[in-house]
Amino acid sequence: MAALCEGYTLCGLVPAPNQLSSEIRGIEEERDCDHVIVTKSARSVTLYKVSDQKPLGSWTVKQGQTLTCPAVFNKHTNEYVAVSDNKVIRIWKEDDVILDKTFKATVSADVWKVHCALVGGPAVLFQRGAVRLLDSLLSAPQQPVEEVLVKEEAIRWSTSIVAETQQLIIFTTELKGDHFLYLQRLNPNSVQRYRLEPEEPGLSPLSFWASYRDKNICLLYLYPNGHVYQSLVSVRGPAVDEGSQVVPLPRDQLLSLPVGEELLEAASAIFLDDAHVAVVGVPHPSAGPGKDFLCIWNTNFQTLQAAKEMAGKLYGQLWSYSSKLFIPHGKALSVIPFACPRSSLASALGKLKQVKIEETKPPTLVPSWNTILHGEKAEPPKPVETRKTRTTRKTQLSTSLTIDQVQDLIKTAPAEGVQKEVERLLSRQDLQDLQLSLGQLALTVVSRSLADPAFYSSSTLTQLVHTQCLSHSVCPDLLPLALEKKDYFLCQLCLQFFPDIPEAMTCACLKAFISLPDADAEKLSLEPDSVSFMEMLISNEHAQTGLQNGFSPTSCEEDRTDTIDGPQTKAKERENASPQQICPLGLHKAALINEVLQTAYSEAFLLPHLKDFSSDHVVLFLQYLEFLYLRYSTDSLIPTHSCRSPSLNQIMDWVCMLLDAHFTVLVMTPVAKGLLLNLQCFVRSQVRLFSELGKIEGSLQELNNTKIKKDTGEYSIEIIELY
Repeated sequence: MAALCEGYTLCGLVPAPNQLSSEIRGIEEERDCDHVIVTKSARSVTLYKVSDQKPLGSWTVKQGQTLTCPAVFNKHTNEYVAVSDNKVIRIWKEDDVILDKTFKATVSADVWKVHCALVGGPAVLFQRGAVRLLDSLLSAPQQPVEEVLVKEEAIRWSTSIVAETQQLIIFTTELKGDHFLYLQRLNPNSVQRYRLEPEEPGLSPLSFWASYRDKNICLLYLYPNGHVYQSLVSVRGPAVDEGSQVVPLPRDQLLSLPVGEELLEAASAIFLDDAHVAVVGVPHPSAGPGKDFLCIWNTNFQTLQAAKEMAGKLYGQLWSYSSKLFIPHGKALSVIPFACPRSSLASALGKLKQVKIEETKPPTLVPSWNTILHGEKAEPPKPVETRKTRTTRKTQLSTSLTIDQVQDLIKTAPAEGVQKEVERLLSRQDLQDLQLSLGQLALTVVSRSLADPAFYSSSTLTQLVHTQCLSHSVCPDLLPLALEKKDYFLCQLCLQFFPDIPEAMTCACLKAFISLPDADAEKLSLEPDSVSFMEMLISNEHAQTGLQNGFSPTSCEEDRTDTIDGPQTKAKERENASPQQICPLGLHKAALINEVLQTAYSEAFLLPHLKDFSSDHVVLFLQYLEFLYLRYSTDSLIPTHSCRSPSLNQIMDWVCMLLDAHFTVLVMTPVAKGLLLNLQCFVRSQVRLFSELGKIEGSLQELNNTKIKKDTGEYSIEIIELY
């Protein structure tokens, strides 16, 4: 069955009173599945990294100017394109800071929207229906633009689709209550026009969505009465000659959604795959009035398969990219990961008890949570088994329990029996929907562990987490349970494999790890790679191989002289503030904290929880981060170490956050003064490095522009003059 996962907030919104739509003008996918461009408030464009919920860049037009269409990303040139005040096309790159100083071109007619595709480059759709490729338009911005639509006809919605290596621009229009569909080809330039079948008098579609499937354009549209229709348009249909009659467009009703006593005002329906539709702004069939839901419906079986109540007002806006739904509601733009595995009638009705054992085709791979959240590639299917292997496996499966039986067994059996049956279940490779079922198993194990203090199966939970099929949103009580039981190995695995751990839980793990006595930590059995990294780091802590990133420990002495007053104070501070050469934490304790450093987070949500740490814990944590920075800066082999380890950027990000959260306390703490001086030294070394690099920038550019001679022979000496 389809599933909606635990969502997270990408950015905040300013609610618009008495308006049906939010301030979001559009959301477009950028360079990959983890980056999106959000155009909002008609003035700003922001680039977000979805997995970290972090803005990577933001651009704003001047006061009095308005962005009249959403910004898009041109993957061919790595540039952003937007339109302001209907006629001004703006193009800029990620490193541009001021939008008004970037490229601008004014065209002769009002623009409706700019569409980007992998084939053919960006295309500009004008409000009167004409289409131009961006490159040809910019070659002569003031070129005349024809009017395709009749006088009172207006565009309501548009999109771009690549079909058979050809880019198509699709848009719908409204004329005196009638609705039309245009299918515009760019090469060769031709257009098809269709009339949508009318609904009840006075009803117009609330939303449109289009996808390419089986050599047809599938158009999905939702009416205020809850009727969802699908129309198929062949991409190979003949072009309509000017003056010919409009072709009527047949439709099929996919769903009849319950709307209650009143018609819908703001709602959307979009395709997730060929059998599932996501709907927002439509009441839940069994929920009371006044509650807003995001729902997934199965169109094959006419069943509601997943629903999630959304807090705040829904605006009827919905986007889908890379198995994630983007939905504005209330004061937030939320991201909701989803999964739509292949459905059978039994699963659609919620009556799936047992999965077939013998299958002529290899099982369909259901995306893991890592795939859903971060776009990681699924593992390839296993090789085909021989007849002998199948016979042996069939014999084993005949004595194995089904998933439902294992779930019932977990509720009553001892820990050893639960571990044995779960291990046997995980050894079976031919179960469809296995990943979704494992989440239910984990929930059952955790629920019993919370209800029965005498029951706790660490090995069972460890096996389930090792499958990488779980996430914090699937089993939110698992990590708190591991902390309560002081099962730090399980905590380490959760930090490694869960991509959606809330910032409050991240800080709870960090506080538990820092408070753990070193003697107790050394008795723990942890993940080998993390321990191996710390062994390498500590064993070589005195073997410094040189200068890196412009920093060396001896340079701190020179940088610190101008910050200390008087010879006696200078000597005392130099003694107390020497760079941290020895790791202040034990081996295993440091390995656990390294997992926290590599966990995804949003700084805005993490800072409030960091402020709850005591000053002793903050100083100890900063001392460890100082040690890591020192080792990374003096050993060039550490950043390329193959074991699991934090990056230098992650270390510095945590240093900055700790200083932001506790700077006043640290300044007033005598023990922390030397530590702050060391950190100041690190910053100065970086400033000095960039200053020196700036001095030779011209020489480096000259070397880059130097032409290399092709015939140099086996040995040559070349003199390059730099000016």
